[in-house]
Amino acid sequence: MPRKKTDISGNGGVKKKRTSGKRKERDFSSDDEFDFEQENNKKPGKPAAKSGLQPVTVADDVKEKIKLELPKVKGQLLIFGATNWDLIGRKEVPKQQAAFRNLGQNLWGPHRYGCLNDVQVSCVVSGPCAAHSLLMTTEGKLWSWGRNDKGQLGHGDTKRLDAPKLIEALADHVIVAAACGRNHTMALTEDGTAYSFGENKLGQLGQGNQTDAVLSPAPISYNGQPLVKVACGAEFSMVVDCKGNLYSFGCPEYGQLGHNSDGKFIARSQRIEFDCELLPRRVAIFIEKSKDGQVMPVPNVVVRDVACGANHTLVLDSQKRVFSWGFGGYGRLGHTEQKDEMVPRLVKLFDFPGRGATQIYTGYHCSLAVSEMGGLFFWGVTNVSRESTMYPKAVQDLCGWKIRSMACGKSSIIIAADESTISWGPSPTFGELGYGDNKPKSSTTAQEVKTLDGVYIEQVVMGYSHSMVIARQDTDQEKEKLKKLPEYNPRTI
Repeated sequence: MPRKKTDISGNGGVKKKRTSGKRKERDFSSDDEFDFEQENNKKPGKPAAKSGLQPVTVADDVKEKIKLELPKVKGQLLIFGATNWDLIGRKEVPKQQAAFRNLGQNLWGPHRYGCLNDVQVSCVVSGPCAAHSLLMTTEGKLWSWGRNDKGQLGHGDTKRLDAPKLIEALADHVIVAAACGRNHTMALTEDGTAYSFGENKLGQLGQGNQTDAVLSPAPISYNGQPLVKVACGAEFSMVVDCKGNLYSFGCPEYGQLGHNSDGKFIARSQRIEFDCELLPRRVAIFIEKSKDGQVMPVPNVVVRDVACGANHTLVLDSQKRVFSWGFGGYGRLGHTEQKDEMVPRLVKLFDFPGRGATQIYTGYHCSLAVSEMGGLFFWGVTNVSRESTMYPKAVQDLCGWKIRSMACGKSSIIIAADESTISWGPSPTFGELGYGDNKPKSSTTAQEVKTLDGVYIEQVVMGYSHSMVIARQDTDQEKEKLKKLPEYNPRTI
């Protein structure tokens, strides 16, 4: 069978996939989709197969000099939800991790880490596909902990960590932002350089090659304008430069990279493989579709923010427009249809004066945005067994709340608004809603998190099934309140 040509060639990586008729999103424990023998026989660090593949480069005299700021937040980290990092999203702990089988319990209410009592946290990071977490201190030091099968913690090994630990390799840098994929991590320094580490089977680290794993932080192969944003999907990554250009790399499945192709081709013996992007590649075109299916390009898109779900991406531009693309299942793209989109497509609802968006968020298979008026809009699903929301719909329960921070995990949502913390999500949950011991475990409607009454939350973030928040501790009263919360000192091996 001749190799099927796709209309836009990728950056020369290859991925195996079973050929089955049914389209299925991969869940966490998707080892059966890889032909391990074939993968492991690859030469490590195989450079990009295509010749003449060059990283994005800008002459030094044209390059802007920037100094990015750390978030202006400081406070204490609280955690709740599933902390058995190797079990999250899997039926059982893999054999290699058997020793850790019983480590880490479900925390049903907010806990503080004993080892972080004196650490001022300015930002905390995880992702809807991630079973690992990161925090940045007010000095811009990056700490990591959680699952580490592929070196996504950046400590040079694959040993799981139950408590946060400083990433020594980045200790000389001021880290201002970071992102977590399923098994990989990206970190951004104050001068706009991105480092990546963890799994690289599909080129999601953007280092110009495909390897099983990179255990220590290394800069991505990019020499363009300084970067200002990083985001990670399950097995792909996005970066934005200071001029508002968007670049993507990793696995092109479902068109999630935005290069007008899902990168599929038919290889030997009818296997479907993927042409992965191994270097950051600019997303060149943004479109809108009219009702009768006509496609028009949208010019002058200057990207201000980017958010990635497991297999889809949302972008917010300087004109407060929202674009979405990638996997279309459950209506998560908001275009009233479940088709995959191969290039960024305008979400119509936010394209009216005064109706633009100011914040965007993504869950595993849903999307959220806050409009200029302060209204929260939701599309996609949190509970896959209930019906999908195919286009952005206002969340009535939160009408009138001023949303400060929001996050979405596999199926739960948590929000910091006004003086309260609010969460909801269908069963099964593992404590990530934070309602407390002997309280309801799940909720289909938005509920206040009573365990955090009187605690002002600066930022919320969610992993696959755990939540973390930064609690303000400026006054003695706030410090006292936090002291009353239980301390979590995980057992280690």
